[in-house]
Amino acid sequence: MKNLRSLTTEEKALLVNLTNDIYGAFAEIGAGQEVAANFFKAGGSSGTIAYTRSAYDMKVSDSFYGKCKRYVCEDRLVQMLSTEYKTLSETLPEKKKESRFFVFANTVESLNYHKTNQGQGWIGLKFQMKTGAEPSEIVLHVKLHDTSHKRQQEALGILGVNLVHAAYFDQDTIDAFLAALTYRLPRERVEIDMLRVLGPDFAHIDNRLIALNLVKNGLTDATMFDQDRAVLQPSTALYKKNVLLMRGRFRPMTKVHVDMIAKGMQQYLKEPDVEADNTCVVLELTLKDLTADGKISEKDFIDRAELLGSMGYTVMISNYLKHYKMIEYLSSITNGHKIGVLLGIYNLQTIFDEKYYNTLRGGLLEAFGRGFGHNIKMFVYPAMSLDGEGTYGVTNFQLPEHLTGLFDYMLKTNKVEEIYDYNPDLLHILSDDVLKKIQDGVLSWEQDVPESVMKAIKFFKLFGYNESRFQKVEVAQKVSTRV
Repeated sequence: MKNLRSLTTEEKALLVNLTNDIYGAFAEIGAGQEVAANFFKAGGSSGTIAYTRSAYDMKVSDSFYGKCKRYVCEDRLVQMLSTEYKTLSETLPEKKKESRFFVFANTVESLNYHKTNQGQGWIGLKFQMKTGAEPSEIVLHVKLHDTSHKRQQEALGILGVNLVHAAYFDQDTIDAFLAALTYRLPRERVEIDMLRVLGPDFAHIDNRLIALNLVKNGLTDATMFDQDRAVLQPSTALYKKNVLLMRGRFRPMTKVHVDMIAKGMQQYLKEPDVEADNTCVVLELTLKDLTADGKISEKDFIDRAELLGSMGYTVMISNYLKHYKMIEYLSSITNGHKIGVLLGIYNLQTIFDEKYYNTLRGGLLEAFGRGFGHNIKMFVYPAMSLDGEGTYGVTNFQLPEHLTGLFDYMLKTNKVEEIYDYNPDLLHILSDDVLKKIQDGVLSWEQDVPESVMKAIKFFKLFGYNESRFQKVEVAQKVSTRV
C-alpha cells in the first residue's frame, strides 16, 4: 500500500473527496481560495464540499461573523469556524446524520505589492472524526516566508490540504501529524509558531507538548504557553508589551529564582519607559536546557511546565542558545518596548566571553550590536564568590582589560544594573543541589524552594520525588544515631 505521507497535494485532496462521509465547507479570507481550489481541481469535490465563502470586504466579514478589532487574528478565525460550522449543521441537518462534518477556515495577510510586510495568518479546522460526535478543533498560526505573493498563495494551498488530510488520516502521534502537516513545505517557506488542539478527539494530548515539538522539529524557533496550559502565539501575546525575561532550567524553581524575579521586577518597573499594566514576565527554557544525554524527556519538560504554571508564569520554549539572538527575536515582536533580562552574574560572565561568539564574523561586537543595541536592560543577581567568601556581582565584576571599556559603556548607558535589594541568605542555593537532594531523599530540599513549589513537587511527584525514599533515609539516619 502507498505510504499516505508521500501523497501529492492533489492525491491528498482526492482521497478526502472520495471518502464518502467527509463533508464540509471552506471560508478563506486574504490570500485567495487556494485551499478550496485544490479540492475542486482534484475532482470528486461535489460529494465533499457544501459551499465555499470568502468575505474580503470588512463590512461583509462583520455581517457574517460579527465585529472584530483585527481581521487577521485568532479571534476572527474562531468566529469563522464557529459560525460556519453552525451554518452547515443547521442548513443540512439530514446530511449530518450520515456524514462527518468539517469547516476549514483561514484569515491571512499575504505579501503586499511593495513587499513591506510579513506574510502571516491563522488557519483552523473544526471537524468530526465520527458521525454524530462533538467536533474537535485545530488552530495554528503560520508565517509565510516566500518572496512572492503567488508562492505564498501556493504554500497556503498546500498547507490547507495537508491539514484536512492529516486531521482525518495522520493523527497517530504528534510527530506524525506535524510531519504530514508540513509535507512539501520546508521551513524556508512556512513557519508554524503556534498550534493547539481542542475537543474529544484530542483529550489525550497536552498542547504544551505540541509547543515543544514545534521547536524540537524545527518548525519555529520559539513558542509559548501560559499558566492555564493554553498555547500562545508570541507575536500576538507580546505585541507592544514590556517583557521581563528570565532564562534558565528551573529544575526546580528555587527561592533564589523567586527573589530574582521579585526584586528584578521592582527595579524594572522604576524604568521611565515601563508600565506595570503592560508588562509580561516570561520564563524561557531553551532546547539545550531540556536536553539530557542527547534526548529531550517529555516527562521532565512537563514536570517543569506544571511547576512554573502552578506559580502563574508564562513559559517560552526556544531554540535560541545565544542571549543576543533571543533579544533580537523579542525586539522584533515587542515593537521597540523595553525588554528587561534577569540573569545571574555568572551568566553575564558568559555573555562577555569572546569564545561564545566565534561563529560570528564580527565576534562579540557584532553580537552586542545585534542584541544589546535594542531597548534592553540587564538586571544582574549576584552570587557567592567561588572562594565562598563574600559576594560576586556587578561592582566587582572581573573582565579582561580590553573588555572593561565596553562594560563601563553598558553601565553608563543604562544597559546593566545590579539587583541590589537581594536576600543574601539565599545565595548558597543552587538548582542542581536541590534536585540531587530531592532524588537522594534529603529533606533539607524543602527549605530551598517556595512552599507552593514544595507542595507541587510532592503532589505531582515531580523531578523523581518518591516519598518512600525519604522515609528510608530518615530510618537509616535514626539507626545511625543509635549506633
